[in-house]
Amino acid sequence: MGSTDVVVGRVGRAHGVRGELSVEPRTDEPERRFADGSVLQVRTPQGGPPTGDRPARLTVAQTRWHQSRLLVRFAEVPDRTAAESLRGLLLVVAVDPAESPDDPEEFYDHQLVGLSVLTTDGRPVGEVAEVLHSGTQDLLAIRAEDGRELLVPFVEALVPVVDVAAGRIEVADRPGLLEPPDEPGTG
Repeated sequence: MGSTDVVVGRVGRAHGVRGELSVEPRTDEPERRFADGSVLQVRTPQGGPPTGDRPARLTVAQTRWHQSRLLVRFAEVPDRTAAESLRGLLLVVAVDPAESPDDPEEFYDHQLVGLSVLTTDGRPVGEVAEVLHSGTQDLLAIRAEDGRELLVPFVEALVPVVDVAAGRIEVADRPGLLEPPDEPGTG
């Protein structure tokens, strides 16, 4: 069985002059994924390998928290100039597709993509096409049955049921969430 790439962080700004970087964790297990000696694959935001002199993998040399930001020093990044060239890249680990996060309320993106989406009263909506990670909250990009793309905040109040084994997600419909708002003057 192969592995699936899981994004565990996004490289932010350089910090200081010795190559330290701020990293936006995209994992609930930063202490595990960014442990000293961990090797992370590097990808562009489009998912491809980095170009130029940027390394394809990075080895965590040291981590620390500073004012609620995760700062990471990588063995392959000797100075600020090298650190600045990595800004915006994604840090990825390979996981077994059957593996799940330790917390039963957490999911890997690959577990959600392709799941059927229904309203809580059983009305078909569509299928999860992608999980988008924004700065404030994750969003489910849903390909609706009528071809529209719907963006639903991935929060328990709106997505109360995620049943990976059954292949479905339930969404609590709210005005304007799943149906476009009425056109002005048609009401």
